[in-house]
Formats: sequence, structure tokens, C-alpha cells
Amino acid sequence: MTTCGDVRLTRTGRIGHIELDRPRAINALTHDMVRAIAAALDDWEHDDGIGAVLLTGAGERGLCAGGDIRAIHDDARAGGTATRDFWRDEYRLNARIARYPRPFVAVMDGLVMGGGVGVSAHASHRIVTERTQIAMPETGIGFVPDVGGTWLLGRASGELGTHAALTGCRLGPGDALAMGLADWYLPTDTVPALLAALGDVRVTGAAFDEHLGHLLQHLAAPEPEAGLGASRWWIDRCYADGTAEQIVARLSASGVPDAEDTAKTIGQRSPSCVKVALESVRRARRLPSLEHALDQEFRVSLRCLTEPDMVEGIRAQVVDKDRNPRWNPPVLEQVDDTLVDGFFAPLTDTDELGLGEDR
Repeated sequence: MTTCGDVRLTRTGRIGHIELDRPRAINALTHDMVRAIAAALDDWEHDDGIGAVLLTGAGERGLCAGGDIRAIHDDARAGGTATRDFWRDEYRLNARIARYPRPFVAVMDGLVMGGGVGVSAHASHRIVTERTQIAMPETGIGFVPDVGGTWLLGRASGELGTHAALTGCRLGPGDALAMGLADWYLPTDTVPALLAALGDVRVTGAAFDEHLGHLLQHLAAPEPEAGLGASRWWIDRCYADGTAEQIVARLSASGVPDAEDTAKTIGQRSPSCVKVALESVRRARRLPSLEHALDQEFRVSLRCLTEPDMVEGIRAQVVDKDRNPRWNPPVLEQVDDTLVDGFFAPLTDTDELGLGEDR
């Protein structure tokens, strides 16, 4: 076993095991953790002794609660470059995981939020448990879904992804499977058997892929019901098109208590970020690849760093914890199209992420 800061790297049989090891922070990602994961993937890609990569999180609370947003808050206040550099490497890692040439098995147990989605939901084999709670809660902290989240949510069935992007709601295992964010459902008490069986595999290549498929089929349980299933009809109707203001108006006038509560939830989020998130998901649907979506997210993310809502949102939710952010502008009606379009404007050549250039 090798420990690289808050990441444990272990080789067991043909498995390269990455364990996020920052349990007191629900394994929230730091830049050093991203670098350690990327370096391990570099080493194992060319190692004939590695048949697959396994990602898990230490502790009982979750795989990963996202990025270290307190550090992002401090950097944004100081006008620094640490967050920009972190996101550049993080988004490149997200794309790397999606294209990794060996099976990448992510156990999405417990909380999987923000950056945690980026290191797991692009994997080739994504496992959820009865404890899984997936969320992209960025609009509540003055930010917008990133780490390829707009690509994933934009491809979810109907308007479920739009609903998740604007509200930041938590998605259980049934929702994750129904929305294409996961592939397999395993009860938590079977996960140790999976890990042990993977460690005993002695083949690689196509034989490993076949063995892994049989193993997951053997251990998998019937898919649980999607929590949003009963709400699908009003979600699809209310979010289908139109502006953010029109969506909120439909929700409010629907006569459905859950939809009316959703309108209130959106009203508590950053108005600017609600509008930018809506536009981000809709634009992502028209993009040709994950890499192009990450390029778009990088532009939007850097613009969020310069807007007041990110610092204010993190202050209210994480620093002072008064849960009373003062958004600027304070309501959707005051966020004009020019402001929204500015989030998507090209960066200078030296700042662009440029992942889509190779696709």
C-alpha cells in the first residue's frame, strides 16, 4: 500500500485500488488528491499486471462530498489562481476516467456530491448501494454543476436532470440508475464480497471484463424504485422549455404540493446560477462529447469565481452557516440574458481547457 496524502493506493491481485482517505471531510477532494489519482492512473495504464481500477471512499459517510469549497471560498476572496489550477486538473481527470482503457469500478456508497460525481459517474462500472445519495447542489452555493455534471444531467431521461441541476436535490440509488448515473445496485453488505472477489481475479483484458460482468450480475440486487418516479409527469411538463421564470411559474401554479415546494426551493438558490445552470444543461445536450462539456463548464466555473454569489453562497452555507445568502441580483427577473451569455463567452487562448480539441 502507498499513501499519497489523503489517497491510499493498493495493489491486490490484478486490482489497482484507489481509496479516498479523508473521512472527517467525507473525502472532499483537494488538488493534491486529484494529482495523486491522476498519477496512479498514469502508472497503472501501462502496467500489464493491472486488470482494473477500483475507487472507494474511507469511512461510513460517503464516497466523496465534493471539492474543498472552503478553500475555494478563500481563494476567490483573495483573487487567487489556486482554484483555477485545481479545476483544470480536476476536469482533465474527469475526462481521463471516462476514457480510461481499463475497467474503472466506482463504488458510489453514501454521499456522492459535486466533485465526487466527477470521479465516479464517468467510470465504466458504477455501483450504488441503499445508502447512496447523489447530488449536484451547486446553485445553493452560488455555483453551477461542473465536473461533467451538465453532460450527465443533460442526458438523463426527460427533464429529471434539469430538475436536479436547478434544485440540487439528492438522488437515491433508484434515481441514479433511472437517470443513467449508475449501472449496478449492490446492497452494502455485498460490497466486501465484491472487493474480495476482485482481488482474487488473476486474468486481464477481455477475460477480466467478462469475469467482472458475471461477478456483478451475481451480486447485484433488483433495482430499487426511483424516488422521483411518481413526480416524473410534472417534472417533464414544468421544465420542458421556456425561461427559468416560466419554469418556476408552472411549478407554482401546478396544484401539486411537491411541485409548489420545488418552486420555493429554486427561489432560495442563486438566481444568476439557476439561469446559468439551466442554460448549461441545455447547451450540453447539443455538445458532441464530454470533453466539450467540460470545456464549457470550465468557462462557466471561472466566471463564477469573479461573481459575488459564489463567495456569498459558501459563506452562508459553510463559513458562517447562517443559511441566509444575500444573492446579487436577488431575484430571477433581474438576471438578464446578457449576464447569462457572459458566462459562456470564450476565454483567452491560454485559459481555455481545450479538451474538446482532441475529440
